[in-house]
Amino acid sequence: MKVLPLFSDSLGVRSMATIVELNEEKIFIDASAALGPSRYGLPPHRLEIEALQNAKRKIAELAKDCNYHVITHYHYDHHDPDESFYIGRKIFAKRIDSYINKSQQERGAYFKEVFEDKAEIIYCDGEEYEIDAHKIKFSPPFPHGPHGIRLGYVIMVSIENKEKMLFASDVQGPVYEKAKDYIIEEMPDLLIMDGPPSYFLGWRFSQENLEKAEKNLMEIMEKTDCMLILDHHLLRDIKYKERMKNLYEQYGDRIKTFAEWNGMENNMLEARRNELWREYGE
Repeated sequence: MKVLPLFSDSLGVRSMATIVELNEEKIFIDASAALGPSRYGLPPHRLEIEALQNAKRKIAELAKDCNYHVITHYHYDHHDPDESFYIGRKIFAKRIDSYINKSQQERGAYFKEVFEDKAEIIYCDGEEYEIDAHKIKFSPPFPHGPHGIRLGYVIMVSIENKEKMLFASDVQGPVYEKAKDYIIEEMPDLLIMDGPPSYFLGWRFSQENLEKAEKNLMEIMEKTDCMLILDHHLLRDIKYKERMKNLYEQYGDRIKTFAEWNGMENNMLEARRNELWREYGE
């Protein structure tokens, strides 16, 4: 099994697009990317738009070789109903009839309408499968952040042969204790997940939840001994390492962003949007 973290906030776009190569088959998890519509009161800069165009082009190109897709939830940085690469594929997707908010239910229903006659959509919450001698396990739905959050629910996916990779999607930390417990129970060798949205601190995300997320992540690192690819929401904050100082001081040698995993420097364009407009103009 080979894990290829492709695009993310550390690479200039909102995304967690990841391909997992099995023996003969490939699984594309959350094959999409997007931009934040407004940050610091500013629209996306030209450099962000170029990064998105590049990401979307490469995602579409790489998707041609993937017979399987996973959609962990229906935010547009994790799925794109306007893409044609889903046609003829098997798509493991978050259920749209339970544990889902109105917005995602509407988006999921639209995705079904577009592709149910063109692809095989498998609603997979809490189910297990085998693909190419690998065990594919989907979690029950977990909140997209703290318990009771209005953003809805996501599913995690683990892929296991000799080693186990767990893609935890947008659990924001994890903030929710039960999400933390599930991750520890799975005992992944490699964990890919978003961090807490600390750029919302004091507005949509509390200091208490930030501290919970750090505490839960430290417990995960202690009990699983996994490598952690931590990105997405957390990398929208220039000061992300300061926000989770204890975590990085204790376990920083086992934590990488998507960019760092690929031997590249972080390129946090959204977090630097005000700087981009100031230095480069249009």
